[in-house]
Amino acid sequence: MANPQSSHPNQTQTKIYLRQFTLSDVEDFMVWASDDAVSQFCIWDTFTSKDDALAYLTATVLSHPYFRAICLRHNNRPIGAIHVEPCSGSYRCKGMLGCALAAEYWNRGVATMAVEMVVGEIFEEWPHLERLEAFVDVENGGSMRVLEKAGFVREGLLRRYCVLKGRTRDMVMFSMLNTERPIMKV
Repeated sequence: MANPQSSHPNQTQTKIYLRQFTLSDVEDFMVWASDDAVSQFCIWDTFTSKDDALAYLTATVLSHPYFRAICLRHNNRPIGAIHVEPCSGSYRCKGMLGCALAAEYWNRGVATMAVEMVVGEIFEEWPHLERLEAFVDVENGGSMRVLEKAGFVREGLLRRYCVLKGRTRDMVMFSMLNTERPIMKV
């Protein structure tokens, strides 16, 4: 299989790359999206059926302006997802980052690499974007470390900020401004 092309200049030297999802990714999607450990801090519930996953991919993912599969370079298979949700109206200057990764790839630098790739692309693709935000559950130390390693600033604690999986949760807000993003080496 030929190496997939990407707009990210350093992806030829990495073990992952980002691409759009297709419906044919549903089996690989189910591998990690059906894992309670992966979905515990996500706004979506664990997927239990292929039909539900196909419906989600069709209704939400395929039409989304920036929802990417995190893929292994050697086999083109998605091992996670990363997306930026655009904001509108008075908040159109910002986007909200979200990420999920198969548990077997945790603590290997994969999520950090994916976040860095998104930062390298999104401010170029969306020139109106001035701020990228991420909200992380206070119990999700792994995601906090990922964002800090990728250069995000920890802005503060949002107490009793949202209801997630039936529980009111405290969240930590992280951000990166377009003026703070690292310069990507070519």
